Amino acid sequence: MTEEHETRRIRIVLTEDDAPVRERLAQIIRGWPMAELVRACATLAETCAVIEAEAINLLITDLKLPDGNGIEAIRLLSRQQRDAQAMVISALADETTVLAAIEAGATGYLLKDMESHDLCEAVLDVMLGRSPISSSIARVLVRRLSDTARPGAQEAAAVPAPTLTPREMDILWGIAKGFTYAELAERLGISHQTVPVHVRNIYRKLQASNRSEAVYEATRLGLIRL
Repeated sequence: MTEEHETRRIRIVLTEDDAPVRERLAQIIRGWPMAELVRACATLAETCAVIEAEAINLLITDLKLPDGNGIEAIRLLSRQQRDAQAMVISALADETTVLAAIEAGATGYLLKDMESHDLCEAVLDVMLGRSPISSSIARVLVRRLSDTARPGAQEAAAVPAPTLTPREMDILWGIAKGFTYAELAERLGISHQTVPVHVRNIYRKLQASNRSEAVYEATRLGLIRL
């Protein structure tokens, strides 16, 4: 029975260059009885080596890696293991990057700040032939397409970017990396109560209503580059 159960576990390769985020996601996978973490990788080269050496069911990857783009790993997986699936976990990317990942073979796209049950449900959805995508990403993409089609969009894009304080920029980068408020407080040496205050100010300045919209707007306005 044990051996039969093991053969049914979803064999997953995880790729994320940020160590705390990688460990958080790895712990979710390790603690899930239905999955087996084959490897937690930090680079594109390491990921490609695992894909070429191990039979897997699913690749979960970030896109911006120290030595390349996770899309390359998705393409390799599509060539090497046609029955395997790929899912992106990112802070947020513009619609061009999202579409490029999907065209390469990704069948899901999630934000890094998802809860553990969201990740597990998304993995099951992918393995059942569905395509999970974070609702925040879907809303941003729809809004972006609407803005592009609306008359006067080019003039609106020329509006100067808002000014964020150095601390707000630190918080913004942390949000883009998918850190929780507690992790941001610890990393920046500030109180847990201070982080939400900065986040609200960031949302107000960027005219965003949630984390993903804030990162998207900051990227679009050139405040950060993912």
